[in-house]
Amino acid sequence: MDDFGARELLACYARGVFPMADARDDARVFLIDPERRGVIPLDAFHVGRRLARTVRQAPFEIRIDTAFSQVVAACAEAGPGRLETWINGPIERLYSQLHAAGYAHSVECWLADELVGGLYGVALEGAFFGESMFSRRTDASKVALVHLVARLIAGGFTLLDTQFQTEHLARFGAQEISRREYHRRLARALQAPAAFHRLATGPGAGCGAAALQLITQAS
Repeated sequence: MDDFGARELLACYARGVFPMADARDDARVFLIDPERRGVIPLDAFHVGRRLARTVRQAPFEIRIDTAFSQVVAACAEAGPGRLETWINGPIERLYSQLHAAGYAHSVECWLADELVGGLYGVALEGAFFGESMFSRRTDASKVALVHLVARLIAGGFTLLDTQFQTEHLARFGAQEISRREYHRRLARALQAPAAFHRLATGPGAGCGAAALQLITQAS
């Protein structure tokens, strides 16, 4: 993997494959192009009533790209229901390179000065490839996902790739599609101009109510 860097990883995403490792302590990295792919249609993202109430109450401060490495490290940690993760050292280094190049981003939930939840992924033209999320407080990762979707809608993205379908993601409207259909949607998304930072950041910006309004308008 010595000659495999940010540029090569972006080329992989552009052709529909992504990296994984078998285990945290396994230095090997391999590329996957699954037969079935998980996606969340941005115009059909579902926010349950209880979660919507939590988002409006804004229990966390939402920050963007202020602690990317910390988010990746937190996603790599083992936890309840997740004894092993696929994020190893080489993968952490690759995404740090992508972040430095402006392609990888984090959505973070802060409680005072403590990072309590978040997610990270890769933005390439009109496609966003969600990689992983973590939560140290109730609903923190879910709140981060809501703010991510609002940001993608505001930025003109057309594809949110979740890699695999899970029962948890299905609650938000995730669907499983064929490899062929995924590649068709990816090709279209790569032709769509988009901007991850089009939505304002900072105190009072991107509040929960505004995020929910963006999602509702896109539905």
